[in-house]
Amino acid sequence: MLPLASFLKSLPTYQPGRPIEEVARELGLPAASIIKVASNENPFGPSPLALAALQKALPGVNLYPDGNAFYLKQKLAAKLGVETAHLVLGNGSNEIIEFIGHALLGPGTDIVVSQYCFAIYPIVAKMFGADVVTVPAKAYGHDLPALLRAITPRTRIVFVANPNNPTGTLAARADLIRFVNEVPDHVLLAMDEAYLEFLSDPVDLIPLLRLGARKNLILLRTFSKIYGLAGLRIGYGIAAPELASALEKIRQPFNANLLAQTAALAALDDDAHVRRTRQNNFAGLEFFAQAFRQLKLEYVPSFANFILVRVGDGEKVFGAMQRQGVIPRPMGGYQLPEWIRISVGTPAENARCLAALTGALAGSGK
Repeated sequence: MLPLASFLKSLPTYQPGRPIEEVARELGLPAASIIKVASNENPFGPSPLALAALQKALPGVNLYPDGNAFYLKQKLAAKLGVETAHLVLGNGSNEIIEFIGHALLGPGTDIVVSQYCFAIYPIVAKMFGADVVTVPAKAYGHDLPALLRAITPRTRIVFVANPNNPTGTLAARADLIRFVNEVPDHVLLAMDEAYLEFLSDPVDLIPLLRLGARKNLILLRTFSKIYGLAGLRIGYGIAAPELASALEKIRQPFNANLLAQTAALAALDDDAHVRRTRQNNFAGLEFFAQAFRQLKLEYVPSFANFILVRVGDGEKVFGAMQRQGVIPRPMGGYQLPEWIRISVGTPAENARCLAALTGALAGSGK
């Protein structure tokens, strides 16, 4: 028997939203009849500019991509107002979370997270033998002063997703700015901003990095959500050049593939796609919030592209909705067994999702 690393025995496996094809096979339904509202994907698909660029790039996939992503980094840097030395690219922003684990974690260290945090943070910590300090949530969101109090000399990283996944909560502007400035210099603050583009007036932390004021800060962003490129796995980190350079040493060659770089480069120009997606999202969140109030269902007001709603037996309601061809996300894995998470879709998808939920609740007697 192979002598596998001992930490693997207790390491949880990340459970993503179920893919349409798998559900179609299981239920004997046509894949085209199923809608997926489980993984916070863009309901309008990829940026049209990205699709056009991909068509042109396809004949070149026999060649390795640019290992340094020169053009993508140049365009990103110009858009963000930073130098390319501030940037590191990942196979999705998840890979950058793993990079910082490699750089900072090991036995005898810990990370600090909030209750109901993104599942990948504890998984990565345990991969490197670090401990996880979990701070109780406040109204399903981050208790920022409590996170600060949880920091010790052993702490290496504090993870804060803002807006938070899976709850959709948003930290208050003044509280967030105070928190960012009070995290001790020996601790990396990893601000996960995967859903930042869905905000109408986000807190801009980039000037702290541009001016060198917070060298212990990294901002994690992705092309998966508002740009609709989840299947290509492309994300990036914005950090002090010293940290970005260290993470570059950890990064595997060609981790950002040719098609991902091509699509991301084009998507950065597609302001119309971003604007349309954001407007649809605002309308979709209000649609669900109003419906949940009418149904007298508890929900968490969301600032992301999904909404969390309390349905009683989350796994049972999930199963009933899935049998109707609608795939939401049960939240038992996040210690929220009475809840499901619903990604905002198109107006037609939202209406169908609500009908499936209403039917599932009627069947469960709620």
